Amino acid sequence: MFSSNYYALVAGFREYALDAETKGFDIEEILAEIEEVLSAKDWQSVRLLYTYYDCENLVARRNGSSAHNALGRLSAEQVAEQLAAPTALPERIAKVIRAYADTEGEDAEGVDTEAPFAQSLFAAYYEECAASGSRFLKEWSESDRALRNVISALVARDRNMAVDQVTVGGGDVVEQLHRSSAADFGLRGELGYIDALIGAMDEQNMLEKERKIDLIRWSVASELSTFDYFSLDAVLAYLVKVNLVARWTLLDAKMGRAMLDRLMAELDGKQYIEI
Repeated sequence: MFSSNYYALVAGFREYALDAETKGFDIEEILAEIEEVLSAKDWQSVRLLYTYYDCENLVARRNGSSAHNALGRLSAEQVAEQLAAPTALPERIAKVIRAYADTEGEDAEGVDTEAPFAQSLFAAYYEECAASGSRFLKEWSESDRALRNVISALVARDRNMAVDQVTVGGGDVVEQLHRSSAADFGLRGELGYIDALIGAMDEQNMLEKERKIDLIRWSVASELSTFDYFSLDAVLAYLVKVNLVARWTLLDAKMGRAMLDRLMAELDGKQYIEI
């Protein structure tokens, strides 16, 4: 199976120069330029990456919250429309929405509507990613699910809640989270970042806690894309990091600038790779 290479696009990533405090950083402009170059099939993988944030917004809206993550590709109005008739979402996700809207209907078969809506929706999202044609998206989504499940398990244990009520999906990591009483859930050999994550979760300063967790995400994305240079997977890995930069431009301008500088430093030098 042949994949497209986007030499000019990836080489141009370093040209997103911002002034101090990340003023001028425009993720919509970055995405528009990427969409213009990618094939329709490859753009669907990018769109699926961002569907995570659409799911966040769908959950918030269904819970009566006006919170809206701007990284989602659906507007607030479109989120409301999709909850009523999910015609613009991947089928697994659409099926969950329809199942919860009609728990006696055909779509409810195979969907545990007794579970929280968010749990089922994100499980469907990760299933969509697992079926993706992108190697990076498959591995990133699995890693992201594991990281988020460990965070949820640590919070649940701290609050004396049942861990199985907060984890999404199945697999070895989830099973270990459910059955282990060890401080690291017995995952030290499987998740290299587990000690760093436990340390981050113990951080009392919320901004610093988020910074440490996002640095773990950054490290995971880098590791998963070590040998990706000009492929779709390189584009997706870049966007994972761009999303972190975007988040920190809102949370903390100084940190946003630092993360952008790090991204640019990592990209620098790709022009010397022999093609």
